[in-house]
Amino acid sequence: MDLSDRPARLDVGVVGAGRVGSALGAALAQAGHRIVAASGVSDASRRRAVERLGVTEIVRPEEVVEAAGLVLLTVPDDVLPGLVSGLVATGVNVRGKLLVHCSGAYGLAVFDPATQAGALPLALHPVMTFTGRDDDLRRLTGCFFGVTAPDPLRPVAEALVIEMGGEPSWIEEKDRALYHAALASAANHMVTLVAESEQLLERIGVEHPGRMLGPLLGAALDNALRLGMAGLTGPVVRGDAGTVRKHVDALILAAPEAADAYVALARLTADRALAAGLLKPEQAERLLDALGGNRWT
Repeated sequence: MDLSDRPARLDVGVVGAGRVGSALGAALAQAGHRIVAASGVSDASRRRAVERLGVTEIVRPEEVVEAAGLVLLTVPDDVLPGLVSGLVATGVNVRGKLLVHCSGAYGLAVFDPATQAGALPLALHPVMTFTGRDDDLRRLTGCFFGVTAPDPLRPVAEALVIEMGGEPSWIEEKDRALYHAALASAANHMVTLVAESEQLLERIGVEHPGRMLGPLLGAALDNALRLGMAGLTGPVVRGDAGTVRKHVDALILAAPEAADAYVALARLTADRALAAGLLKPEQAERLLDALGGNRWT
């Protein structure tokens, strides 16, 4: 990136110095910006503010806004609307300040009270999972960010993402919810499915279920990312309705709550395999019958 495109060095404040806020704040500091203030509620957030961001005092959110020219509002999604309206209600001057949230589901509308008061809104969502460990900052390198901003601020938003080591990807305001649903479905549900599989394997005496699943899941993820549906393997794409029914019956007995998820995902898999020409219509019909017959209570 041309140095002339770099935003001026900014005084940065972090409201909510949790896993995400502390990582992004540290990344901005590495890029040469100055962390001037931070707020946090939990003990863990306060500790990260000191250790990662180098602040010496935890202050109130409105004091963070007063001190900074760029403010990261890195709080849980459900808290964000109330935080924005609450900050404006305090009378703190937001005019000309860059307010940045990192929510995937929200776009710019959540900033409306602050925007009307003169704030400059940016939605910069890192497509990454944060654990609070030291490798969070390293994971930002090459990480995509879902970016939504007013057109005049788009260059600033994209430059900030690049400075943090990320890659900006433009998301229209109207598409934010669907964008985030796609990401959450892939990442969050994958964790649940793997944990459920590990538990089922433990139940039948497998000593190291994670080690058993690791090579299989690594290959499956690689196939999915490289080949899409063409990388699908297993009984559904083979049309093995009898095997699928055995799976359902076993799950009904062992983990009824997992059986519902299995049926829903197998139906979706069959539909997508049929649409991709990987499954014949008669095979799909037998599969859907196996998945829908003899419903349990």
